[in-house]
Amino acid sequence: MSDPNREGDDFAKARRGRNVAIALGLVAFVIIVYAVSIIRMGGSVLERTF
Repeated sequence: MSDPNREGDDFAKARRGRNVAIALGLVAFVIIVYAVSIIRMGGSVLERTF
């Protein structure tokens, strides 16, 4: 087995890139779900008074 503390800089850079891509994808998904929810409920949801 390989020791994770001894891996090269190339592997660490590749992993960091994958982590950033996953994070950006997750943020984009959350924004899309939020936008679709607001659109489906109608824009007047934000203007309600209690």
